[in-house]
Amino acid sequence: MNDRTPPEEFKDINEAVGEEWASETTPYERIRHVIAHTYSPTSADTVADAARTAPKTARKHLNTLVDEGFVKTTTGENGGMLYRRSPESLVVEQAADILEQLSTDELATRIREMRAQLNEYRSEFGVDSPEALAVDQTNQTLSDSESPDREIDSETIRELKTLRRNLAFANAALSIRNAERFVDGDRRSSDDSVPV
Repeated sequence: MNDRTPPEEFKDINEAVGEEWASETTPYERIRHVIAHTYSPTSADTVADAARTAPKTARKHLNTLVDEGFVKTTTGENGGMLYRRSPESLVVEQAADILEQLSTDELATRIREMRAQLNEYRSEFGVDSPEALAVDQTNQTLSDSESPDREIDSETIRELKTLRRNLAFANAALSIRNAERFVDGDRRSSDDSVPV
């Protein structure tokens, strides 16, 4: 067994990296970064600790992010405000990533493929959602009836959830792309109009 201790300069590496992050970014940037990875309700104090700033500063920036739609709030058990990333901001971010990677035709093809896959799940299991599939799994276990062609297990439920989530992101991306075309077309037609 090795009894050597790490050199002194490696003992506080996390602290050094944290200090560098704090010196190279603004409190707003750090708050946004922390909350971008926060999916369950969290106190401003916890966000402030992670973002290396004061709770008062964290609350100010969190409230700005609430106004921007990036953060959702809930009231905690003790009446305090809790913050988490809004699902809508995640959808927009995922849609933007998809739009950077795929053309409209590629996106439409992937959506058709995912819809076909979803229809296969519906035909095979006779359900429209992962939740209904989970209920069927519970009922199947309780009744010990004949199993369907494909066993309903947690992996199958996870696959269906992932497929539905990805389809929702792809549909959002396509909607954004279509809205951009509509707005750009509207802008061009107003630019071409004859001045009065």
